[in-house]
Amino acid sequence: MADEPRIPLDFTRLSPEEMVERSRALRDEFARRRSVRDFDPTPVPREVLENAILAAGSAPSGANMQPWHFVVVTDPEIKHEIRELAQETERSFYDKRITDEWRGALEPLGVDTTKPFLTGAPALIVVFRRNFVADESGKLHKTYYPMESTGLATGMLIAALHMAGLATLPYTPSPMAFLRDVLERPETDYPFLVLAAGYPTADATVPAITREPLESIATFVDGD
Repeated sequence: MADEPRIPLDFTRLSPEEMVERSRALRDEFARRRSVRDFDPTPVPREVLENAILAAGSAPSGANMQPWHFVVVTDPEIKHEIRELAQETERSFYDKRITDEWRGALEPLGVDTTKPFLTGAPALIVVFRRNFVADESGKLHKTYYPMESTGLATGMLIAALHMAGLATLPYTPSPMAFLRDVLERPETDYPFLVLAAGYPTADATVPAITREPLESIATFVDGD
């Protein structure tokens, strides 16, 4: 560890007033973020997607192994294939695996086996996690905390796309191994999540939901 190169930290210390102002602005902005199912097919600038993925790629990861890979799909035929296979998977899931309690929880959100957003959104970002990564010689090395690390990166991806003015919808078909086959990814890539991204339609609606207050989601353990 002592032999690793070190560089100065790029960090700007803000005043308490600036910190509070920024945190309030971010709180209010992210409160507006909603998962959207009605997408305008208008293509989005590729650089926006690239920059959002680079932001996601700056997420912390176990031993800095960066165990993720993002596949951006804009090809209509590939999106159609993903939708067909996803809906087939969903029908099996709803018929054989879902519990009545789970079905009841999904009903108010209008979730069913039809997934039009997979073809309606201009871009699908399929996130893969990697339990092993290859070095320059092709030798595989085990990654550490790949699930947690990829989850952090995905959260940053959603935040980056939102801040860039795009709507998103995270989607996790179960099982989703078909994504690796359709996108011709290696066996070391495990599908983690599909993120539909684009502009919402002008008449898009979202379920009326409430979010838990601070006292329900956080506990502060203060010293004397």
